[in-house]
Amino acid sequence: MKVYLDNSATSWPKPEGVIKSITNLVQNYGGNPGRSGHEFSLRVARDVFDTRELVAGFIGAPSSDNIIFTSNGTHALNIAIKGILKKNDHVIVSSVEHNAVMRPLRAIEKERNLEITIVQCDSFGQINPLDIEKSFKKNTKAVITVHGSNVTGTLLPIHEIGAICKKHGVLYMVDASQSVGLIPIHMQNDCIDVLAFTGHKKLYAPPGIGCLCIGKDVVIDEHMQGGTGSNSENDFMPDFYPDKLEAGTKNTYGVVGMKASLEFILANGIENMRKEMMEKTGKMISGLKAIPGVTVYGSMNLKEKLPTISFNIAGKIPGDVAHILDKDYGIMVRAGLHCSPNAHRTIGTFPTGTVRFGLGHFNTEEEIRYALEVVAKIVASSE
Repeated sequence: MKVYLDNSATSWPKPEGVIKSITNLVQNYGGNPGRSGHEFSLRVARDVFDTRELVAGFIGAPSSDNIIFTSNGTHALNIAIKGILKKNDHVIVSSVEHNAVMRPLRAIEKERNLEITIVQCDSFGQINPLDIEKSFKKNTKAVITVHGSNVTGTLLPIHEIGAICKKHGVLYMVDASQSVGLIPIHMQNDCIDVLAFTGHKKLYAPPGIGCLCIGKDVVIDEHMQGGTGSNSENDFMPDFYPDKLEAGTKNTYGVVGMKASLEFILANGIENMRKEMMEKTGKMISGLKAIPGVTVYGSMNLKEKLPTISFNIAGKIPGDVAHILDKDYGIMVRAGLHCSPNAHRTIGTFPTGTVRFGLGHFNTEEEIRYALEVVAKIVASSE
């Protein structure tokens, strides 16, 4: 039996509509959007436009022009972080941020004399929004937080944080790579100025496509230069979105795949999908906690959690457990620090990390039972 429980790294399998949409583009009309006036180019351009419209409506962006297609969430965060923060700025982050946030910040910290404040989360990975507010300074430019931790699955209170940032006139940037597609987000209602996410996790789109969604009146400096199909008579980049931040040919296969994935989620209903996913997550957590010697990390409140479960087995190295799960039982997971060392420091699992089960829409009840039986066997074999 093969069981894929690494959906927090990338979702698999993909919906049939995603596969068909990409295959259709490859086989039937693979033109370059915005570059030519022929049938194929115009047809792909329509796909790109329709996908922007879908994304904007899905996450409550002020305009589809403010939806920038990127290669992934990391790419989107790099564009935003390096294009917004200036010399002597102060930025606030949580203690559970992914390296996609921390590494770009550290990369510009010295050259821009950037001041970085890390607000401590509790041992469940949760943060008190008032602790963020207490960290504000005169030169605070932005607050950056993850929406849902890729280690514990704990959801941060982005609505409350956004309201605080708005009150103080501070830009709020959210990394929603683990949550978009499963948790409703509305940029304007949640007071989010910049939203970054990838398509290949909870959206069930293919790898290689992400989005940078920009709020009203937010200015982000261009990060690269090249052809856009617009203002071609000018040596300089256009100064309007999305062209300003989309130099070069787009990943059109990823774009049509994202369109199909959004249509899949809208057809099923995001609330229905979340309800189903969290029922499975609750069974997995309860089953793991019932096994002596297993420690489960993060919030146990399913209302503030993603289907991402980190655990350890007493006396076992996480990497060894993952190897046994894969080689002996066909269960595919991720172990280690999950590119989020600060999150593991926060929950007390640094430097070895944890074993992570990442559930997806297509995981079955049978697979959950099997995984729990196998964990119990591994525990019993080490006694």
